[in-house]
Parts: sequence; C-alpha cells; structure tokens
Amino acid sequence: MSTLSIDHTSRWFGNVVAVNDVTMTIGPGVTGLLGPNGAGKSTLINMMGGFLAPSTGSVTLDGQQIWRNESVYREIGVVPEREAMYDFLTGREFVVANAELHGLGAKEAQTALATVEMEYAQDRKISTYSKGMRQRVKMASALVHSPSVLLLDEPFNGMDPRQRMQLMELLRRMGAEGRTVLFSSHILEEVEQLASHIEVIVAGRHAASGDFRRIRRLMKDRPHRYQVRSSDDRALAAALISDPSTAGIEVDLAEGGLRIQAVDFGRFTQLLPQVARANGIRLLTVSPSDESLESVFSYLVTA
Repeated sequence: MSTLSIDHTSRWFGNVVAVNDVTMTIGPGVTGLLGPNGAGKSTLINMMGGFLAPSTGSVTLDGQQIWRNESVYREIGVVPEREAMYDFLTGREFVVANAELHGLGAKEAQTALATVEMEYAQDRKISTYSKGMRQRVKMASALVHSPSVLLLDEPFNGMDPRQRMQLMELLRRMGAEGRTVLFSSHILEEVEQLASHIEVIVAGRHAASGDFRRIRRLMKDRPHRYQVRSSDDRALAAALISDPSTAGIEVDLAEGGLRIQAVDFGRFTQLLPQVARANGIRLLTVSPSDESLESVFSYLVTA
C-alpha cells in the first residue's frame, strides 16, 4: 500500500501561480480530485507523476521524493488528459513499447490490454481509434507494470456509457485491492458514485478534503435543505417553524411535501422525529436536497 504526500507545495509558471501552498495526503482506495477548469488539477497530477518539479514544498511517495527518482517511477502509472500518442503504432505496439521501458515485454502488454478490454482492436493503428479507445489504450500503458499508484487526468473523456461503466468497475476493483487511485473528473455524478474520498482544488488552493456529505455538514453558514413528505404536512410545518433550527419552510403545492431549510443540522435531525411523534404525524420521506456532490462543489467554488 502506497501513500502520496503533498506538503506545502506550490508550482508557478512565470508570473502565473498554478498551485498555491497545497497540502494533502492520498492513500489507498479511490480518491476524486475536483475543481473548475484552470484550478490546478492537472498541474498537481503532473507533479505527483514526476513530470513536473514543485517550485516550493515537496511531493513524495512513501517518504521518497518523486521528482527525478527512477525507483519511485516504477510504482506510478499515469493516464494524462492530453492526447499525445504515436498514432502510426498499433495499440499493441504502443503498450509493448511502454512495457519495454519498464524492462517488461509482450506478455505484460497483453495482460494490460485484456484488463481494459482492448484486445479486439489491438492490431489497429491508433490513428483509427475513437477518443474513448485512445483513453483505454493509454490506461493499458499505465497498467503494464502493475503500479501501486494510478493517476488519471479526466479519464472518462470521450467514453461511451458502457466504457465508463467498465472503467469505473476497474478503478473500484483496484481501490479494493489496496492500490492508490486518484482521478480528476468534471462529471460530478461519476465522482460521487466512484470516489470514497474527495479533494477539492479551487484557484490553485486546497478548498476541502474528505467525504462530500461530511464537508457539506461543516458548512455552518449554509442552510441544509430537505424535502419532507408526511401524513400531515401543514401540521408538521406549524410545529417545526417556531424552532430556531429551521430558517424557513415552504409547502410544495405542486409535488406535495415540505421544503425545509435547517440552519442547525444536529438539532434539526433530532427535532424532526420528536415533533412528528408528539403530534401523531407519520413521516413518509425525508431526503436532503442539496447534499449531492454538485451542490457541495458549487458552495465551495462560490464561497
């Protein structure tokens, strides 16, 4: 099991600061790296993969510096977002070439191609591949040496739904095996489904870390919104509105139920069942309406 550590790391290009004093730890399992375009995600991945040196701070794998450390590179597989590939090669030739860079051969290349289900097109030139197929053959080249760390920059770009599902299952399996998997994505729903942990980068700075629902609950200045349906919505609203844990309640005339804003998450979650029981009201559904990853990300970006 391997752990990546980024310690007070910055990277600038001339007068442009791409990553600004970021500290985070990426351990075994699947971690999602989130941020708007230009936030610094690719720069971070390039430093973790050994393609860029930090301007200040350190980027290490199990305590060893990554930059220009050949022994550490053997433990890292990288799937970059950029499409720079040798289009005149076949998929198999491309993966074999990457295997040979690690002192391996055709056997390991074939295993990697099978892992990403690209055997059927392995003898076609990369120039004939769709974007999704290119992503998968890049994935095979990153896996050819069985790395303990896998870094993927926007890996789902260009993949059809079936290819996305296959890749998500592969990443889940690798995380369950104890590998350290970090991927960036702008498809928030997929990150929510796949990542057990998230790191959020906004304008080059580290904005948040952890489970997105836990992060949401730490946002004390943002009301928590709930959709509640009960056997007597109006009576429930009347009983709740006087409590300081609620900032507002609306009756949803079109869909039925209540839209509730709670400013004290802990108190409200205890109060709701108590009030319902005391008034003989049966709760039918209680669901948070703003704890999706998209809501959390929006709050962090606009905060």
